[in-house]
Amino acid sequence: ETNSKNKKIIGKFEQSSCPNIYAVGDVLEGSPELTPVAIQAGLYLARRLFGGSEEPMDYDKICTTVFTPFEYACVGLSEDDAIEKCGKDNIEVYIREFVPLEWALSHGRQSHNAFTKVIVDKTSQENVLGIHFLGPNAGEVMQGYGSSMKQGLSFKTLKETVGIHPTSSEEIVTLQVTKSSGEDAAAGSC
Repeated sequence: ETNSKNKKIIGKFEQSSCPNIYAVGDVLEGSPELTPVAIQAGLYLARRLFGGSEEPMDYDKICTTVFTPFEYACVGLSEDDAIEKCGKDNIEVYIREFVPLEWALSHGRQSHNAFTKVIVDKTSQENVLGIHFLGPNAGEVMQGYGSSMKQGLSFKTLKETVGIHPTSSEEIVTLQVTKSSGEDAAAGSC
């Protein structure tokens, strides 16, 4: 069975509608189109089929990066998906616009700003639903946050994390301005 729109295989735990046919990676509906995801899913599938494991691949909260001259990385939900899942009144979006130090030193980059966004649920736990980062080394910045997100990162924990100064990643743990406040999200210099 395939999705009629994109022809991807519909399955559960990498198993297609045929009991002895499995799919991993880009061909599987609901799987992010990333090589490391396909490799990990293949390992989990092999362990289940041949190693006695029952643990399925977890496709939730997988980091992804767009490697362009202006890198973008994220983990978790987009703002739109968080609104759809939780409702607009049940999320808070923290934002920051900043000039990374490595850009501030280059005349060609001084006119470009980086940006980060953290989406948080408004429950008492203040779970982080998504982290987004547009700036230098975005993939490197996001990888550590991916591990934290898998463990159920709260905004309180994020705020209590001491940032490494001066780094772009530090901007994520020092967020204070919310989108709903209407305040200027531009960061000052150190």
